Amino acid sequence: MRTSLFSAGAVAIAAALTLAGPAQAAESDAQLSVLHGVPGLTVDVWVNGERTLDDFAPGTLAGPLALPAGDYALAITAADAADASAPVIGPVTVTLAASGNYTAVANLDAEGKPTANFFTNDVSPLDPGKGKLTVRQTAAAPAVDVLAGGAPVISGLANPNEETLTLDPGTLSVAVAAAGTTAPVIGPADVTVTEGTHTVVYAWGSLADNNLQLAVQNVEGLHSAPAGVPGARSGAADAGNATAATVGIGAAVLLLLAGGVAVSRRQPAVRRIR
Repeated sequence: MRTSLFSAGAVAIAAALTLAGPAQAAESDAQLSVLHGVPGLTVDVWVNGERTLDDFAPGTLAGPLALPAGDYALAITAADAADASAPVIGPVTVTLAASGNYTAVANLDAEGKPTANFFTNDVSPLDPGKGKLTVRQTAAAPAVDVLAGGAPVISGLANPNEETLTLDPGTLSVAVAAAGTTAPVIGPADVTVTEGTHTVVYAWGSLADNNLQLAVQNVEGLHSAPAGVPGARSGAADAGNATAATVGIGAAVLLLLAGGVAVSRRQPAVRRIR
C-alpha cells in the first residue's frame, strides 16, 4: 500500500521536548537539532551538563537550538536521570562553527547497538528551480538501494553514510530495498521535494525487529534570491520551519528526479559518537 510522508503538524512535538534558543539569538549562532532514533528507549539529552530534553521519545526531532560557536558536551542518559554522569550514549564534545547547521542523531549502528552520529547540514543556496534531498542511513540494517520504477537511483547506502540529490521540485514515488535486490523493505511512498528547501530523510529503527521508520527534516529558505535566508526551525509546517515526520515500516524514503539527478555521497560531514 502506498503511503505519503506528512508534515510536522501531524506529529506532535511536545513543548517540553522542543529545544528553545536564547531570547535574542545572534545571527552568527549555530543551529543544533536532535533526532531520537533508538526504538523503545525514552531518554534525556544533556548539553554541557544541563538537561535540555526531558523524556525524549523515539522518532522525535527537536530543535534547532541557537548556540554560539564553540565546543559543547552532549550526553544521552536514561529518562529522569539525576545528572549526566552515567550516559547510555556519549558523552562527546562537538564543535559548532558560527552560522553552522547540525543534527545530532541517537540511533542504532548497523549491528543494532545504540550509538550516535553528528551531521553537518548543507545550507548553501540552491539554484533557482531546484530542491535538495539528503538521505541518511541510521538504521540497524544492511546497505540499501533506493528504487524508482524498479531500478536503483541510489545504491549501497550503508549506516551511517548519507547521499545527496539535487533535483527539480515534485512529488515522486519511491521504494527502498536491500542492496542488490528489488523487493522493497520500505514503501513505495510519495516524497515531495520543494524549491529552495533541503529535505533530510533519516531511516532509523531495526530491520530485524521489523520497526524501521523514517524521520524527515526540512531546512527551508535556501533560495538563491536575496530573500532566501539559510536556516531551520522546528515546529508546525509554516514558512522557514524545519519540520519533522515519522512513518512506519510501510513508508519509504527518497526520490527520483524526472529531469536529471545530481548525486553526491558525503561522508566527511558524519562523525560517530562513541
